[in-house]
Amino acid sequence: MRDNHEHSHNHSHSHARHAGRRRLAITLVLVLGYMVAEVVGGLLTNSLALLADAGHMLSDAASLGLALFALWLAERPGTPQRTFGYHRTEILAALANGATLLVVAVVIVHEAWERFGAPREVRGREMLFVAVGGLVINLVGLWVLHGSRDASLNLRGAWLHVLADTLGSVQAIAAGAVIWAFGWTWADPLASVLIALLVVGSAWALLKASLHVLMEGTPSHIDADAVRRAIAAVEGVREVHDLHIWTITSGFESLSVHARVTGRDRDAILDDIRDLLRDRFAIEHCTVQLEGEDGCGSRDCA
Repeated sequence: MRDNHEHSHNHSHSHARHAGRRRLAITLVLVLGYMVAEVVGGLLTNSLALLADAGHMLSDAASLGLALFALWLAERPGTPQRTFGYHRTEILAALANGATLLVVAVVIVHEAWERFGAPREVRGREMLFVAVGGLVINLVGLWVLHGSRDASLNLRGAWLHVLADTLGSVQAIAAGAVIWAFGWTWADPLASVLIALLVVGSAWALLKASLHVLMEGTPSHIDADAVRRAIAAVEGVREVHDLHIWTITSGFESLSVHARVTGRDRDAILDDIRDLLRDRFAIEHCTVQLEGEDGCGSRDCA
């Protein structure tokens, strides 16, 4: 029964990864295609907002490519040197994407600051049309990635890139409309700064989540104290200590714990703890060490 449950879990996780890879590839092609159009449009209209949006699209393309590579690498089997395989590459990709977003934001703000001091003529109408096209492409990309955005931190990072770029396109459209209607060229660098702020918000959330996994923090959706109390409530368990819960990669949580037991068959206690962790906390990979007056034993209940 347990084997069937694990097989179903692994199959579902693998299916989600394959679907995510396909969606990433489609979005990457869309982003690369329109990034070229925005660069050309930004140069022709002299719009920093469009060039900033194109620069963000470039970072989107890099992040999507990195996410694709990480998904491929994560599927490689483990080795004696890397017993957990390459699952953490997805977290590293998410971390790299967050850092890239911050760099893009700094570059945008620096250029916008210079333009505030020396405004340049911007062709608002053409800028508006190009930004509308960018918004359409980004909305399509968001729709394509939406179904996989919660499958892993890696995929969420890619989705956040596209989301920030979508909001950037909205800012560029607003700036283009204002410049076209009123000739207020300062709207262009202002829109760029707003884009940068949106980028920083996305980057911070992604960096925080990635670092939490790399520091082996307790998964945010799991209450460690609740897990401790639940194990302690299992019949035959007298004490729970050395409880550790961490994330290998998104959707792959691990747990190790020591439990002092007495007065009951150890196999039965292990089965109860295993079922509890699987059914109540969705933790499949766990190692439980039972301790008693007659010594201790270690069992893997994954």
